[in-house]
Amino acid sequence: MLKNIPLNQEDTIITSKKQLCEIFYSGCKSCAQKNIGLEFEKLPVNKNTFKAASYFETARFLLDFKNGKWQGLEENGAILGLSGTDGTISLEPGSQTELSLNPKSSVCEIEKYLDNYNKQTSRIAQKYGIYWLGYGIQPVSTHRNINIIPKKRYEYMTKYLPTVAKKPLVMMRETAGVQVSVDYSDEADAMKKFAVALRLSPIMSAVFANSPVRNSRLTKFKSNRASSWLDTDNDRCGLVSAKAFRRGEFSFAEYTEILLDVPMIFIERNLTNLPNSKTALKVENLTFRQFLKDGYQGYRATKQDWELHLSLYFPDVRFKNYIEIRNHDNQRKELVCAVPAFWKGIIYNDSAIESVNELLKDFSCFDFEYLRRKTPQKGLDMKIKHQKLSDIAKEIVKISYESLKTYKKNEEKYLEPLTALLDNGKTPADLIIQKWENEWQGNIKYLVDYSRLD
Repeated sequence: MLKNIPLNQEDTIITSKKQLCEIFYSGCKSCAQKNIGLEFEKLPVNKNTFKAASYFETARFLLDFKNGKWQGLEENGAILGLSGTDGTISLEPGSQTELSLNPKSSVCEIEKYLDNYNKQTSRIAQKYGIYWLGYGIQPVSTHRNINIIPKKRYEYMTKYLPTVAKKPLVMMRETAGVQVSVDYSDEADAMKKFAVALRLSPIMSAVFANSPVRNSRLTKFKSNRASSWLDTDNDRCGLVSAKAFRRGEFSFAEYTEILLDVPMIFIERNLTNLPNSKTALKVENLTFRQFLKDGYQGYRATKQDWELHLSLYFPDVRFKNYIEIRNHDNQRKELVCAVPAFWKGIIYNDSAIESVNELLKDFSCFDFEYLRRKTPQKGLDMKIKHQKLSDIAKEIVKISYESLKTYKKNEEKYLEPLTALLDNGKTPADLIIQKWENEWQGNIKYLVDYSRLD
């Protein structure tokens, strides 16, 4: 017999696959404003030891930063984030802070907000001995000495993911990135944008590689963050499907079918009559398809379960009720806004999309997967189809630059520091490697000073 669930979930029980696609169709909207959403993660480190700051330290920061302007987000009495009119600030598993900024119509608005946010957070955090870094991975501490925050979701992920891969705890506890969200007008438009974002994702991951030093040592990787994603969970990470690259062969229904066969990690239920008392229930060896068909321990699948399942699927590009592009190391101040600027220049201009597709027309899904596997170590210093990847990247950024100029908002200026790097075939990681081996002489203090976000 099915167990009773709270009345506020009765209306959301899923009875057909058609309901699963509704979240994607609900994202269809006019793209006239070319809005860009941003998720911006920062690494907290102790300003004396440069080790990862603890949950206790970042929790004190949140309580101070709250200051009557934000609403606290708690779980079982522990503060885990803040909610405000411009978005949310949340703690990631290793106490990284993530600003999820509401969509903006211009990159200039994003820059203005980030500058103010970084100044405020830096001033408050220093009272608690914290520096924030614009870098892709903790430079000193590793996952072995970083505790997860007190959140059930991360507890279950910590137990499950290491059973299927070797580096999920590196990804969860050590890394920080920049993610961009973009809109689509209808399903066809969504598939067109999704496909070009997938094609570009391993290339742009290389362009923004910014994590060569880990555990106080220079490693063989230019992006240790990207390397960790290669060994996090093959069922829920990667480039989604070969069909997604091919025109006319992918759809919301196809994306849904893929998600149905991804193993679940847990579900959430209100087991009491108290508000805000959801409890995570571990799910063993169950796909969402099986859950939808047979239920689990008497519970039926709900819309909330589906949305949670979507959030626990981690490909480089994914659908919610928008398209989320996820594969960039966090950056120093000078390059953060290059990420949303680049994607705005490509995604919202059909001519730019066609130019990218023409440039990459000879590349197969296998080639993009090859790039995804090789660029965390090589960055742009490699060839594909007898072409230098650095030359391809330079041409792609040029397409975005010219596209942004047509908007007449002076947003192309945010790509100029990136263009200067690419003119020399370099990534942010290459600059760090050069400095580390020469003027810094392997001293971690200089990397921290170089990466600080004040």
